Amino acid sequence: MLAPKERKIFCLNNIADAGLAKFRKGYSITENIDEAAGILVRSADMKTMDFHEGLRAIARAGAGVNNIPIDKCSERGIVVFNTPGANANSVKELVIAGLLLASRDIYGGISWIKNNSDNEDITKLAEKAKKNFSGHEIKGKTLGVIGLGAIGVQVANAAISLGMQVLGYDPYLSLKSAWMLSPMVKHADTPEEVYSASDFITIHVPAMDSTRHMINADAISKMKSGIKIMNFARDVLVDEEALKDAMTSGHVKAYVSDFPNTMSVNLPNAIILPHLGASTEEAEENCAIMAALQLQDYLDNGNITNSVNFPETNAGTCGAEARVAILHRNIPNMLSGITSFFGSNGLNIENLINRARGSYAYTLVDISHKMPDDTTERLREINGVLRVRRVKERSQGW
Repeated sequence: MLAPKERKIFCLNNIADAGLAKFRKGYSITENIDEAAGILVRSADMKTMDFHEGLRAIARAGAGVNNIPIDKCSERGIVVFNTPGANANSVKELVIAGLLLASRDIYGGISWIKNNSDNEDITKLAEKAKKNFSGHEIKGKTLGVIGLGAIGVQVANAAISLGMQVLGYDPYLSLKSAWMLSPMVKHADTPEEVYSASDFITIHVPAMDSTRHMINADAISKMKSGIKIMNFARDVLVDEEALKDAMTSGHVKAYVSDFPNTMSVNLPNAIILPHLGASTEEAEENCAIMAALQLQDYLDNGNITNSVNFPETNAGTCGAEARVAILHRNIPNMLSGITSFFGSNGLNIENLINRARGSYAYTLVDISHKMPDDTTERLREINGVLRVRRVKERSQGW
């Protein structure tokens, strides 16, 4: 029996050992990015990077992929993966901490203790000072959750269990999220419903042109006076200039964010954390494991799970003589061109899966016969084909 193909992986950031251990025998970690079939990355900025011809996939150990040049990768036929939900519990727990930080002046109380730690009468003074840091319970208050993806759903459910009223808004609610969401969560038809009814608002949407500065002066004006806002998604979702005015006037009572920048760290009464959302050992391991397994399944079998630029495709393991993966544009006559090629070359198709996503598509073909040596080159000549990969061949090892 032939040995499995050897493949090299480059880690652009430190990746948890629990993830690296998931690679099968034959995989190795390389320090030379130009010989890597796949890259594992967390937060490193890849936007200005050049990619060598042999790079086939990038797996982000995390949900956000704004550090990766998606358009460039798509045109080069490089599949980009992320790990949605792997760090959801970690972020959810920090959001709950943010709720308490916003509702009760825990931060102010801790700061007072530190500033008076040398005072011999600290116990007596603390009893007098504590009234300056009183707050409110969250039970019975209304939490508005904008974005009900993997994290938003968990936050909403946790808030329900803490006795809060929860109002959720997500026009793109997935079936999976809907099944997971507590039936006690009320659904809003517009963001304005959330703004006007909530005592706390937490946002959990991706950073896109359509969501940039979604919390702006107009949105804030529709919120209750004394509103408390939490942002553990992306800093660009909030217009912090508008937020500064609202916090100075007292209309916004508290802002808890996980994204320090020159503006946010100087906002009055804001609590800014050093991007701790996924900074738990468990989250880092979960993300690393998911990223590694998805990357390996694509390189070994051609299957795509949780890609942000190409469609979900799963043909299982290949039992035929060979498997070919074709990344191409989503244009007319592509599939007929591909099948005609195999037919005209006497290559019987045992199984074919074709999926599309926006401007791009993906076709996996299992064939019964050994492929001619120039199969890859000739398939690339078909108009619209971006990349062709001989995933598996019985004669060359699996």
